[in-house]
Amino acid sequence: MQKRLIINSTLLAITIERLCRQLIENHNHFNETVIIGLQPKGAFLAQRISNKLEQLLQKEIQHGTLDISFNRDDYRRREIPSNSYPTHIPFPIEGKKVVLIDDVLFTGRSVRSALEALVSFGRPSKVEFLTLVDRKHARHVPIEADYVGRKVNTLPTERVAVELKEQGFEQDNIWLITKNE
Repeated sequence: MQKRLIINSTLLAITIERLCRQLIENHNHFNETVIIGLQPKGAFLAQRISNKLEQLLQKEIQHGTLDISFNRDDYRRREIPSNSYPTHIPFPIEGKKVVLIDDVLFTGRSVRSALEALVSFGRPSKVEFLTLVDRKHARHVPIEADYVGRKVNTLPTERVAVELKEQGFEQDNIWLITKNE
């Protein structure tokens, strides 16, 4: 197995700052916009982005978390059921702009599941998607991110591992891991 560092902690901080500035450019003061992180890893990223936005805008940003476990198209096909995580959306999303956040965009199936799960909380006026890493050329469904930290060409034998301090890692790192065949 080979690991190649694609984003270190310094570059991640710069990337998050850039993504937040893009969000502010498109959503101004977030009066009609909420942030929702996809459980589990997107929730950590959404929290970090919300904190940075609050620092930049000097106001509280509405943010929550969404579990998509039961909306996945492979839910009943798995031998071992996936873990479920808490959904916490303590605000109405009806008529709001929603920014969904996840760490990696690969096939797009997680985002499709999130859109399906989101409608049980109301009908947003618009849904956008933010991801740290976009693994290009691997979509199963026609979904693209509106905000991307970094685009990476990957092979089917590779995966992206996101390690954040909030997950218990010593420092933030994003790795491209190649399996030896």
